[in-house]
Amino acid sequence: MTDIDQSKRAFFRIAGLGATGALAGALAPILGPVQAASRKTDLNPDQALQLLKEGNRNYVADSPVSRVEGRERRLEIAKGQTPFVVLVGCSDSRVPPELLFGRGLGELFIIRNAGNTVDTSAMGSIEYAVAELGVPLVVVMGHQRCGAVDAAVSVVRDNATFPGSIGAMIEPIIPAVLSVRDQPGDLVDNAVRANVRRIARRLRETEPTLLTPQREGRLKVVGAYYSLEDGSVDFFDGA
Repeated sequence: MTDIDQSKRAFFRIAGLGATGALAGALAPILGPVQAASRKTDLNPDQALQLLKEGNRNYVADSPVSRVEGRERRLEIAKGQTPFVVLVGCSDSRVPPELLFGRGLGELFIIRNAGNTVDTSAMGSIEYAVAELGVPLVVVMGHQRCGAVDAAVSVVRDNATFPGSIGAMIEPIIPAVLSVRDQPGDLVDNAVRANVRRIARRLRETEPTLLTPQREGRLKVVGAYYSLEDGSVDFFDGA
């Protein structure tokens, strides 16, 4: 077994215990002294959330945005990143997080996949951002007319099947569809919101590594819904 393999095993063993402090310490030799020693954001969860809301209001209003970017910013964050939000979002090309929140380089720690689900890789990324980078806010964001959710709806409603890994990819969304299939309104839209709520609730209530920082007021987990038509983001569940 290589040194890298041993380091990875140590990382995931500690992450599974949900020991935030131990996780951060274990990451130091893996990441190197520069990243391990980087400072963390000074924002608390509510301040981080307000920045996102303000940025989205400006985006919707087509207001001029002064993003943190350019050569000086690149050189600054080359020494270590200090994001203030973990954004779990969909891979959909119409949902670019930095643009719709008016943020720049190194501000958002983004995890994207079709249907904004959280698997082992995504969960490890969230834990890393919270434990090592000190991120105070996790946002799980779905969006209008999500193709992955629409596919899950077709499985429930029409018994549809999909080739390759697509079927396995949408399996985690199916419980959300089932939970709202008898509700009035658009089934896909209802399922998008239900999917976000299920994931956010899981992160808030059942993931050990995230419980302590939430109890101590250092972390907040919220859900969000992005409208493709008007560009607005609706925050809910703890927002």
